[in-house]
Amino acid sequence: MKDAETLSAAEQARSKTKRSKFAKAKKTPVEAVDPEALIEVQHLTKKYGALTVLNDISEKVYPGEKVAIIGPSGGGKSTFLRCLNVLEDPTDGHVFFEGNNLCDLKVDINLQRRRMGMVFQQFNLFNNMNVLKNITLAPVHVGLQDLRKTKRKNLWIRFCNLFRSAAKKKPLYPIQTSKKQIKEDAEQNAMRLLTRIGLADKASVYPSTLSGGQRQRIAIVRALAMNPKVMLFDEPTSALDPEMVGEVLELIKELADEGMTMVIVTHEMGFAREVATRVLFMADGKIAEQGPPAQIFGAPQNARLRDFLSKVL
Repeated sequence: MKDAETLSAAEQARSKTKRSKFAKAKKTPVEAVDPEALIEVQHLTKKYGALTVLNDISEKVYPGEKVAIIGPSGGGKSTFLRCLNVLEDPTDGHVFFEGNNLCDLKVDINLQRRRMGMVFQQFNLFNNMNVLKNITLAPVHVGLQDLRKTKRKNLWIRFCNLFRSAAKKKPLYPIQTSKKQIKEDAEQNAMRLLTRIGLADKASVYPSTLSGGQRQRIAIVRALAMNPKVMLFDEPTSALDPEMVGEVLELIKELADEGMTMVIVTHEMGFAREVATRVLFMADGKIAEQGPPAQIFGAPQNARLRDFLSKVL
């Protein structure tokens, strides 16, 4: 079963292995963390053997920002994005989310990922589950998991209270939901989100029967079902036919207009110019230039950026 972030079981296993392998190898000391930043990376480095994909990057993302990452293929854009939720474990450096160091093995990474929605290039929907089940799987799993934890805590409190005096007995944690209620709430929220994107009539169908644009919108809705504080998009339109790109970008624009914090790797320059509050240009594993869209697209300073824009605009 996928976890709350709808990552595949294989990806989770790889992530855990890499975290165990690299967490002890990090040498860069932790610097003071900006309390206002939602995401902060410090001296982020990622290597694959002798190949350095990310080279000592320090960056911050603040609540409400829409950060577009552009640049040539192989520049490290997707790797940087995947490091933000430690789907790719940094070789060195640190990643903070709401002040929590995601590179610290003491931090429950799955708990943090609940608030970080991730949308991939290749939809990653379960073809053996209908659309409604795809969307409700994570919230139901998390809800039931939290319910079981609370019940276990109460069981332990009851046991300990048997040996405590009346004045020292501890109260139980309140339980205001049930398995049935968790499932009903998840389904109602899923239908609300499907109605929003005009696909409520597809709730009972399977992903393989849908168009690419429909599947990607459902993948976005699936991430939204966890009520994330930030959305990470890894080239969400790259696998779509040109005529389907617009419907996906329109949904992302709506989220941006509503104030959702987002970081999006994209090759859609028009979208980046229109929606982003800040644009990062990445090349050779570094952020070569960044600034508001008007500056990046209208008055680029970096020679590599100017060359890149001359080819894509």
